[in-house]
Formats: sequence, C-alpha cells, structure tokens
Amino acid sequence: MTQRPATPLLDQVLSPADLKKIEDKELPALAKEVRAEMIDAVSQTGGHLGAGLGVVELTIAIHKVFDTPDDRLIFDVGHQCYPHKILTGRRDRIRTIRQEDGLSGFTKRTESEYDPFGAGHSSTSISAGLGMAVASELKHDGRKVIAVIGDGAMSAGMAFEALNNAGALDARLIVILNDNDMSIAPPTGAMSAYLARLASGRTYMGIREFGKKLTAYLGKKVDRAITRAVEHARGYVTGGTMFEELGFYHVGPIDGHSFEHLLPVLRNVRDNAEGPVLIHVVTQKGKGYEPAEKAADKYHGVNKFDVITGAQAKAKPNAPSYTSVFGETLVQEGRLDERIVAITAAMPGGTGVDKFASEFPARTFDVGIAEQHAVTFAAGLATEGLKPFAAIYSTFLQRAYDQVVHDVAIQKLPVRFPIDRAGLVGADGPTHAGSFDTGYLAALPGFVVMAAADEAELKHMVRTAVEYDEGPISFRYPRGEGVGVEMPERGEILQIGKGRIIREGTKVALLSFGTRLAECVAAAEDLEAAGLSTTVADARFAKPLDEDLIRRLAHEHEVLITIEEGAIGGFSSHVLNFLAREGLLDGGLKVRPMALPDLWLDHAKPEAMYARAGLDRHGIVKTVFAALGQSSAGLGSAG
Repeated sequence: MTQRPATPLLDQVLSPADLKKIEDKELPALAKEVRAEMIDAVSQTGGHLGAGLGVVELTIAIHKVFDTPDDRLIFDVGHQCYPHKILTGRRDRIRTIRQEDGLSGFTKRTESEYDPFGAGHSSTSISAGLGMAVASELKHDGRKVIAVIGDGAMSAGMAFEALNNAGALDARLIVILNDNDMSIAPPTGAMSAYLARLASGRTYMGIREFGKKLTAYLGKKVDRAITRAVEHARGYVTGGTMFEELGFYHVGPIDGHSFEHLLPVLRNVRDNAEGPVLIHVVTQKGKGYEPAEKAADKYHGVNKFDVITGAQAKAKPNAPSYTSVFGETLVQEGRLDERIVAITAAMPGGTGVDKFASEFPARTFDVGIAEQHAVTFAAGLATEGLKPFAAIYSTFLQRAYDQVVHDVAIQKLPVRFPIDRAGLVGADGPTHAGSFDTGYLAALPGFVVMAAADEAELKHMVRTAVEYDEGPISFRYPRGEGVGVEMPERGEILQIGKGRIIREGTKVALLSFGTRLAECVAAAEDLEAAGLSTTVADARFAKPLDEDLIRRLAHEHEVLITIEEGAIGGFSSHVLNFLAREGLLDGGLKVRPMALPDLWLDHAKPEAMYARAGLDRHGIVKTVFAALGQSSAGLGSAG
C-alpha cells in the first residue's frame, strides 16, 4: 500500500499560533516551503524579494517564540514583511500583493492585527516600538515588543535617537538588528552562538540585574563602575559595547539562518530580559534563491520573473525614463562644470545619481538613509561655491523639511533639489506617493519650484538649475517613462517664472503643472471635437508664477482649469491666490482647480490611480463641462 504524502507544513500554519504545534526540528523544512511560496508569488506579481528571503528563519522564529499579535512585532521599512504576511493568515492573498485592491507591499495597520505599525519609510521601528513598550508598562499588561531593523536603516539619526531614549528609560524593548550586508561584524560560528546563548541566559542576566539592584542601593557612581566593568568584560568575548553605551544589553552576532542559534537566544531574551535588549542577527539577502544570491542588488525589487532562470520580464521602453534622463543630463553638465556635485540618501540607482557616480566618484556622496543630513550637507557644500544636487524622492524629502527651511531656504543657499517619484507611484501606494512637495516648497520665500512636463523639459530644468545661483531651486518629475518627445542635444536655460503655450484656443484654458500636460492635450482634442476651442499651457513654474500668462488666460477665456499631480495647497492654490488678489475672479471667469483628492489613494497601476483621482483626459473633460453647466449628453459627445 502506497503511503500518502505528508501534508506540507505550510498548509498547517493558518496563523502564528499553529507554529507552536510544529517541532523545532521541522522548522528548516517549513522555512524552505515559505521561501518557495514567496518566490512563486513574487514571480507572478513583482515586488520586493531579496529582503524577505533573508528573514524567513528569523520571522518564523519570532512568531514561534513570541505570542503575536498580543506581543507586538514591528518590521522597519516593510520590504521584508512578505514571509510575515504568509504566516499571519494572508497566504491566500499573497499573489495580490502590490496589485489593485490587493495586499500592501508594506505592513499596514488596517490590513491585519499582526501589523501593529505601518512601515513605508525606514528607521521608525525603534521609536514606535519604544512607544508601545512604554504603553505596555503603564498599562501593566506584560506584552513584549520586538522591533526588527536593518543595518542600512540604522544609518538614520532617528534610529539612534530612539536607542538613546530607550536606554535612558530602561524600557522592556527587544530590538533585532538584521545585519544583511555583514556591515558590522560576521558571526563567528559555534563559539559565537554559544556565547550568545550564555550571555542571554538566566544566570548571566540574573547576575546583571542583581548588580543593578545592589549598586542602586550603594549609589550611582558605584553603579556606573560595576555596570561598565561587567559590560566591558563581556565585550572581550562577545563583541563591541557601542549598544551597551546607549543602555542596551547586546547579544550576538548570531547566524540568522540557524534555528539552533535563533530559538534559544529569543527564548532566553523573552524569559529573562528586564530592560532594552539588542540582538545582532546576520542574514543574507536573497537567501535560498540562487539568482537573487548572485545578483548585485539581491533582487531587492523585481518585475515578474521566471522562477527557474530568474529572468525578469521587462517591456521594451517606448521612451527613456525620467530618472535616466536626469542622470545622463547631470553627467553631461558635470563634464562642463566641475563644481557640480551629487548627493543621494541611499538611493543612487533609484535617483539616477549612480550614472554621475560612475564618471565622477569623488564628486558623488551617498550619505545613507539620512535625508536630514543630506540636505544640510548640501547646504554646507553650497556655502563654499559648489553646485550641489540633492537628489531625493518627493516622499523622502518630507523627512528633511526642517533642514530645507532653516539650513537652505532662510539662508538663500543655492541647493538644487531634483525630486524623483513626483505624483502617484503605483504599486508602492500612499507611503511613497509624491503628493506634497509642491505645497511645502512653494510656501517658502525665495524658493524656485519647477515641474517637468516631459523628458525634454526635464533636461532644460537640469541645465537651468545648474546656472541658477540666487537661492534654492527644485524640479519634480515622475517615475517611469517619458512621453517620447524629441530630445535636445543639450538643455536650454529657461527664463525663471515663465511658462509656455502649447496650443491656442478661445473658450477653455487648461493650465498644467507637470506631466499631466499630455492628458491636457488629449482632453483638448476631445473638447475641440465637441466645439469648445481650447488653449493648453504648460506653467513650468509654481513659484514664481508666470503672472502675465495667467492674466492672459483669465482675460481671454471663459473657463480656466488648473491641473497638477499634487495635493491641495500646491500649484492651483497659488494660482487661485493670485487670481483673487488681482480681482480676476470678479468678471465671471469660471475657475476649477484639479489636484489630487484629499484622501490616501491605495496602490494600483499609476494610470488607474490617476483615473480614480479624476486627473486623466476624461476627468479634465468632465470638469470643463461641469464648469459650463452643460448636460451629460454634451459630455458624451466629447468622447
């Protein structure tokens, strides 16, 4: 009689509680199944792969040892959360990840009780975890709080601010440093694992706590002396004491792919730790999938791919991407002006700065995940006559707004801000959308704020920024391909504060700021077909506004529509403010601002998101007809 195959272990795990029923010796087999599930899912959807593959064992071990969701587990950034989602009741939806109406690519509080904190930007987990740990102490509920943070995210000042505060509060917080680049120290095999188990065990921790209580009685001076002696003595055999100096008990490094190393340490810390603990775990990005292990980026973010070969599906581009146009143009200008320098905050490839770095490594600075430092560093460079380009995504520039205000704008320093990922970004959803930069930069006195309508305009704006030295200047552009316009050999220097007319009409004026210009042109064709003569203009500048252009559009048209791929409070608000101050709204001009709606738009394809926001050609046409008070029959004739 043939024996029926055993039920796959992963099929037995409907929630983390089911992990308690699986024996420790079976966990490596479960990890293999989780990896296979994740690889198969991401091959169909695209998404973040390498980081998740690296934390499979760690994720299983945490959920097995701790009682989630009552114990709080926080993943920093969230790129590594796919195994977590598979194990927490979302396996049946894992093939919808980053798809419209599907799972988020990051942890999300509204998605699952197992996601206690949303994570889109890095370096927030320790601060959030500390808040939860303190709340737990105040409520006397005894829950554990575990924050998993990568070594890259530790480059942000916020992470160290949180470590310092946690140490000072002596909070019951467990921080797991996931060192997936071996950038701090490699594990040293069996001896390292033995020492980690010993140091996290009841005997050593008991001696440590006894010492604390004794010296609390004898006085702070003695306390400091004994504590330092204990920690420095341990440092001779288990590693450095940087984290102890911040008030943490440091365990590791240990092998993050070995359950024999992970489980006893996690159990010891769970049962014995009284204050903040940092467990240093070394993992490998892309672990268990050979194409990812061999790739330079470890398959951090991938398109759909063939599981067997690892080959990614890539559509042939119709036009160069905005990011590549920026990178190549900066290189072109860098050859002509040796004062140009480039700064990126851990995103050289994403911003196109890698192209500049290849040719000018000494003039390129990757400061790590430290946007605040990046901006003030750029300000310092500008004081000495250099021409810094601080290339930062719109969503990440938000993190450095105080530095933009105080260290750049108030001092009128000519820092150039290329702002990638402007507007809606698709699968990454609201955490990465570039919705607010126009509003928060155009509010600052003396700031020049531009938006490229196409890839040729982007080239002009790079050149314009190079030559502009009267103060800070920014230019925004989206992710993805350009529109396929003819490219100039070199960018032109634009006149500051001057837009352009794309097509002339008499009744309706469409004034675009950014890459919605192509949709405006398409909408104008529909309006012309319906008998509405339409002007299309590209504002180019939100600050300073082209006031002459706006006056002309207001005087010569019955309807004026402003269109931008940003939130309320940006370009349209500045135009409306100008129209009101000039009295141009008093003569019956019908003005309708079109911006992103006042809500968080969930992930989908960018075109679907813009359609939902009403910022496509059909939304523009509909807005025009509504302004004219015409019926839906008239709207239908506009196509």
